[in-house]
Amino acid sequence: MAGERTKLLVVARDQLGSRETRRLRRQGLIPGVLYGGGQPVAISVAERELRRALTGAAGLHSILDVEIDGAGKTHSSILKEYQVDKIRGHITHIDLQEVPLDKPIHASVSVHLIGADDAPGVREGGVLSQPLREINVEALPLEVPEHIDLDVSHMGIGDTLRMGDLVVPERVTLLDDPEIVVATVTAPTREIEPEPVEGEEGVEGEEGAEGEGAETPEGEAPAESEASAGE
Repeated sequence: MAGERTKLLVVARDQLGSRETRRLRRQGLIPGVLYGGGQPVAISVAERELRRALTGAAGLHSILDVEIDGAGKTHSSILKEYQVDKIRGHITHIDLQEVPLDKPIHASVSVHLIGADDAPGVREGGVLSQPLREINVEALPLEVPEHIDLDVSHMGIGDTLRMGDLVVPERVTLLDDPEIVVATVTAPTREIEPEPVEGEEGVEGEEGAEGEGAETPEGEAPAESEASAGE
């Protein structure tokens, strides 16, 4: 839900470099950087702690009250970027951005299609596709929605919904072109049987003719007999 706040305990780190980051990861810690409010601060956070903070209702859009070294002071921040190990799927690095809660920010929000099973076009065999899955919005940090729902239950074959059809909360502003296509229902693909190649029937006819010709020697004898009878 929009406006969810989660406390995140991190530790400032003095040693930098790839060797240090590998050591941290072996210990179950994720290196990162907190930006904003002056000089960037190199930090590390327990993987379990980060997972807990980012798996709430607001997910990646949660406002993180970052506390460094248990000092008591918190820094209202958002998850700016993160890196993932391509093989294991674990987060390997995070960038946090401290933000003032009274100033709007830009954020990416996912679009969820609802009512797809009820759409007449889908019931008729049409194919529902979603070319755009994330949109860019502007809102106060505590008002960035977790996601935007788009009702497609009324869509028929050939229908298209665009960015301008999205309904967003009152104080959320869409930043993308309103003409960008978000969802479409296209006609089902029909398999077209290949047409016979020109000349195929003629080949069969020739084979039939050859078959009759092959029996000609047997048929020649009666022909000769008829000729003899005529004589």
